Amino acid sequence: MHKLSFRQIHLDFHTSEHIEGIGCDFDKTRYQKTLSEARVDSVTTFATCHHGWAYYPSRVGPVHPHLKFDLLRAQYDACKEIGIKVPVYLTAGVNNRAATAHPEWRQSGPDGKLTGWAASNIEAGFFYMCFNTGYLDFLCDQLREVVSLFPDNDGIFLDIISQPECVCHACISSMHKRGLDPLLREDRQTHSRYVLEKYYRETTAAVRSIRPDTPVFHNSGHITRGDRKILEFFSHLELESLPTGGWGYDHFPISAKYCANLPHDVLGMTGKFHTTWGEFGGIKHPNALRYECAQMLAVGAKCSVGDQLHPRGMLDPTTYRVIGEAYREVEVKEPWCKDVRQVSDIGVISCGAVNPGSSRDPAADIGAGRILLEGQFLFDVLDAETDFRGRKALLLPDEVRVDDALKARIDDFLAEGGKLILSGSSGLNSNQDGFLWDIGAEYRGVSPFQPDYVLPEEGFRPDFVQSPVVMYLPSQRIRVTGGCSLGDIYEPYFNRSYRHFSSHQHAPNRPEPGGYAAGVMTGSILYFAHPVFSNYRAYGAVVYRQFITLALRRFLEGRETVRSNLPSTARLHLNRQDSENRHVLHLLYANTILRGGTTRMEGGNIRSTQAIEVVEELMPLRNTTLDVRLPVSIRRVSLEPEGVDIPFDTVPGGISFRVESFTCHQMISLEHGL
Repeated sequence: MHKLSFRQIHLDFHTSEHIEGIGCDFDKTRYQKTLSEARVDSVTTFATCHHGWAYYPSRVGPVHPHLKFDLLRAQYDACKEIGIKVPVYLTAGVNNRAATAHPEWRQSGPDGKLTGWAASNIEAGFFYMCFNTGYLDFLCDQLREVVSLFPDNDGIFLDIISQPECVCHACISSMHKRGLDPLLREDRQTHSRYVLEKYYRETTAAVRSIRPDTPVFHNSGHITRGDRKILEFFSHLELESLPTGGWGYDHFPISAKYCANLPHDVLGMTGKFHTTWGEFGGIKHPNALRYECAQMLAVGAKCSVGDQLHPRGMLDPTTYRVIGEAYREVEVKEPWCKDVRQVSDIGVISCGAVNPGSSRDPAADIGAGRILLEGQFLFDVLDAETDFRGRKALLLPDEVRVDDALKARIDDFLAEGGKLILSGSSGLNSNQDGFLWDIGAEYRGVSPFQPDYVLPEEGFRPDFVQSPVVMYLPSQRIRVTGGCSLGDIYEPYFNRSYRHFSSHQHAPNRPEPGGYAAGVMTGSILYFAHPVFSNYRAYGAVVYRQFITLALRRFLEGRETVRSNLPSTARLHLNRQDSENRHVLHLLYANTILRGGTTRMEGGNIRSTQAIEVVEELMPLRNTTLDVRLPVSIRRVSLEPEGVDIPFDTVPGGISFRVESFTCHQMISLEHGL
């Protein structure tokens, strides 16, 4: 496994040919001092950019017209002199200079129009390149050149890796040769997968033809769940996830909890920007970056912060003061974060990993992740190939399609004493007319009503609820035959239409239950009749989360590894560090708030805006109580990196203790007894 550094910078340098003086203010001593003071230990540095320019004396591609020296070499040597690693960046999926010189290399969408981040050739933006053209040969030549010139590099980072359905002339010809019809979407998708696999194979081979052990990462802004075939071409994983850039604060931990089960070291990538990439002069509050880096450490990842070098070659001093605040904290925490494995009670089988043609981030996956994060459950995200053993329960959120192979693996899990959580259409057979397992209820089809209402039974009902609660997405109709009902479904008087509607939205519920259950719980299976996780993703109602978490806790029968009194805005993660004979518990707390809003902006270089989730103040959280049940005895509990012992009580099956106060992030070492 390629081991990553903890405190990295991803130093963007996408620079227009209309800007002069490229790198003219680069000063090696100042560059080194800035990085050293910020405690940076690796800088991903640009060989080429999205505009298509090289920043070294390339014989393959064009050098930026206003660059008078080897900027990449200057940055590279400056870092290497002081022990900072240098992975090298090359643009791949977009390249405007190549697109202009070779328009036949550009991607064409299914409608025959050229594609890219810009809608046309007279709009600002970058153009997509097709990997099924001569462009792939050009890119491989660049890769061989860069690795030859910088043979002791610390990795190659290739960016914007995608091959959507393309109908350029090369792809049409290639499809015809393979007996595929360019007019059929399925055939276009089949061909796109073929081309993308060719890209991975040939670019990785080009890099390693010069140095076989060169680390390689192919960035598409997302690690595709369930697509393990391509991972042989990756030395490690970098999870691009800028909370303020549209990803939000819960995207990264959910993504990382999938990648933690893969045989790769993992790097989290945030940005210093208030918004997203390319924002000169934008800077987030230092507390936000402290929290984001702490979140990466808590899920067992290393840290990377995205920045953009000024065209004249100067690192921004404000940026590196902010980064330094976070990275000085990361540095002292590293001993408790090396070579760790996450501990999980619930394995979430991802819709995105097992459903053919699923979207990149299905609502069910996001909603399930948020429910479990806010409820402080220990969980990870799985695909169909993950070893299910070691977890207490498997969760199939809302719409997981179960084939024969997956069913057999889940059956084995249940036979070994595991539990199963289902919701919505998850668990239905291929005919969609019954369940694959005996859930303790008869199946009666999909409700015709949207929305309907739920009144949970006592024990599953939030303490502020006494009447039916609206559930916006349609339920599966079940009648309980065994086990425990989660509550009654109440139907509306009618669906809203021009023929009959009531008030501003949906019709109210009828006064009597409709005869169907909101879910059912047996000894081994918990089933929610609604797609409750998609519902939570869409609406975020507290009542939904409390209903679900009350059911989960009752179903798990107090067997959770960790129980706490943390609020829903806090996060809890537990890692095992076998080399140090300890577990490390991470507590996180930040007050995120939406600021800004949707505003149409025009003119100059600005874009229209949307609300941004911001962290500013970090408030202390007091009197956190924790019950921990591990299969090992604990001899010492301490706050780290402070090294302060805290008292604990031995309770049946584990220990109990209290953390008087922490701010932002607290690590708690649980040292094993002999």
